[in-house]
Amino acid sequence: MMTEEPRLLVLRGGAIGDFMMTLPALQALRTRWPMAHISLFGYPHVGELMTAAKMVNEFRSLEDSSMAQLFSSNPNFSADDSTYVQSFDVVLSYLHDPEQILAANMRRLGARKFIQGSPLVETVHAMEHLLQPLKELSITVPEARARLRLDDTLQQQKGRRWLNHNELHSPVLAIHPGSGSPKKNWPGERFIELYQRACRRHWNPFFILGEADRALAGAIFDELPDAAILSGVTLVETAAVLSVCDAYVGNDSGITHLASALECPMVALFGPTRPDLWGPRGPHVTILRHADEQTASIGVDEVEQALFA
Repeated sequence: MMTEEPRLLVLRGGAIGDFMMTLPALQALRTRWPMAHISLFGYPHVGELMTAAKMVNEFRSLEDSSMAQLFSSNPNFSADDSTYVQSFDVVLSYLHDPEQILAANMRRLGARKFIQGSPLVETVHAMEHLLQPLKELSITVPEARARLRLDDTLQQQKGRRWLNHNELHSPVLAIHPGSGSPKKNWPGERFIELYQRACRRHWNPFFILGEADRALAGAIFDELPDAAILSGVTLVETAAVLSVCDAYVGNDSGITHLASALECPMVALFGPTRPDLWGPRGPHVTILRHADEQTASIGVDEVEQALFA
């Protein structure tokens, strides 16, 4: 039996949306052992957010060269590597390991208890799928939902400060017109029209744009030169702004899943992706998807009604 202050190591790759699906598992570990020391091996932008939200105590990047050895069939581990891994009561991995090289290396390093969870989701919702490995720790969760809490200082200093600087006062609508794939995107001109309709309803909308959204940014600047745009900031800053918004609308994307975890009332626009496997969850979430699995089939009237009804 573990102590009430166990050391837990979680390995998780994937994009932002993939990681948000892992939040219920992290929450379940923290609920079971409130005083546990949880270390995360993940990608830097996610690690920074999880540390800021106090979901984990320590973060190490999967991009570090030392991590490559974990997937080597002929590793050269040091005594310090073994000591580090053996310091954990449990190592929980969600990294794809079809040849079981990682599992073998964890045994070689002397991991006390190694639990492998597949990142591949096929039959049940991703949150429920990623919770399944925790059964080995006698942890069950009656309702799989992602929740992320930011402290008031972070919300005020990074969230409300940005809104105030851009003269965005409640009610504020965040609009994210991008995603990781053009196939998932609602037509950009409809987001622009939705922005205009929100203004007519006396809402204060703004856009969230990533590095891959340059074409959308150009169209927005052409049509809406005065629109506020959140871009080029960290995931922590994005989360802080979203945490103080009154509503959100976006495609099936990591930012949409982040907004959902922050419990911002939202409308998520889905196309080819199955919401029963990958949709955000919660009473604050409305998912729009048509039978033809095309986001272009979703009308602006439909989205407006879902947002402002």
